Amino acid sequence: MTYERIMGLNVIDDAEYQKYRAGMEPILNSMGGAFGFDFRVSKVLRSKSADPINRVFTIDFPSEEVMNQFFSHPDYLILKEQYLDHAVNSRTIISMHKKSD
Repeated sequence: MTYERIMGLNVIDDAEYQKYRAGMEPILNSMGGAFGFDFRVSKVLRSKSADPINRVFTIDFPSEEVMNQFFSHPDYLILKEQYLDHAVNSRTIISMHKKSD
């Protein structure tokens, strides 16, 4: 069993977003996490959020506890503030759930 988070973002600065991803992925991998799917979205046909979305991805963790540890990790928080907060103007959690491998 793994824990999956499905996210929708509105990326407004691709270069800064790529710096964020390059920095955070080693931290993610060191905790047993990984990206599953990653899409650039050209048109949203239906959404439960008023926020715009142009990127959708899945991120898998060994457990919900590991996911929470990752998002509160001091090195992750530095990258988030340095790159993500400037590269993305909206974030939508589409789903978080346990999944069978």
